[in-house]
Amino acid sequence: MRIALGQMQSGSDVDANLVALARFVEKSALLGAHVIVLPEYATYLKKFVDETFPEVAEPLDGPVCTELSRLAAHHGVAVVAGVLEVSDDPYRPYNTMVAYGPDGRRLASYRKIHLFDAQGHAESDFITGAIEPQPVFFDLDGLRFGFLTCYDLRFPELARALAVDGAHVLLSCAAWVPGEHKLRQWQTLSAARAIENGLYMVGSCQAEPLSVGHSLVIDPMGTAIAELGVEPALAVVDIDRRVVAETRRRFPMLTQRRLPGTK
Repeated sequence: MRIALGQMQSGSDVDANLVALARFVEKSALLGAHVIVLPEYATYLKKFVDETFPEVAEPLDGPVCTELSRLAAHHGVAVVAGVLEVSDDPYRPYNTMVAYGPDGRRLASYRKIHLFDAQGHAESDFITGAIEPQPVFFDLDGLRFGFLTCYDLRFPELARALAVDGAHVLLSCAAWVPGEHKLRQWQTLSAARAIENGLYMVGSCQAEPLSVGHSLVIDPMGTAIAELGVEPALAVVDIDRRVVAETRRRFPMLTQRRLPGTK
């Protein structure tokens, strides 16, 4: 399967972001991609999450997601992106990943579990975390894709739960905040999640200056088979379910787990 990474430089103009997003989807389809993964907050982003984020949030059948569905169907490619979804709290929407299939049908949606309350940021002041945290995935063309959003990458339990549920690929939509050691942590944590679960890690990150860029694809052995720089860009890479199967045969960690307190 061919996966595309769309590294955006989103801002606070929703319409402009959708135009840029549409160009990424069109180009990925022309390059033969089956899935394109776009970043967290793909349709609205500022340096800090603030009171304007709830103002642009929509239901998943609103204009933004309707456009994502249309683009997926028009170009015949699955589209995964981070959006703002309204919640029961009008002042704190969900930070949501959505996936639309090549027929435009919504395949899955995932509300971010771990909110970024760190490094001087307080995402939870303006965003609602998933009410009932649980792994979310979708199946497409014989592959199972699991969802992570940005800060979730630091919590290996979610990635492991997705692997146990049969995920071959983890998709991470991110707006990884810059700072000391942050790029290395993005790269290292992405590789760790791939290695410890024997699967592909696909991370689509926002470009500089609001994020670190370096969207990447890590194979099940921990090798970066694609990595972008810091500017908006597109990368396309082929992944193979047989590589996952062979890696898990060589390193059967999922079947060898011994949980503390169990026999």
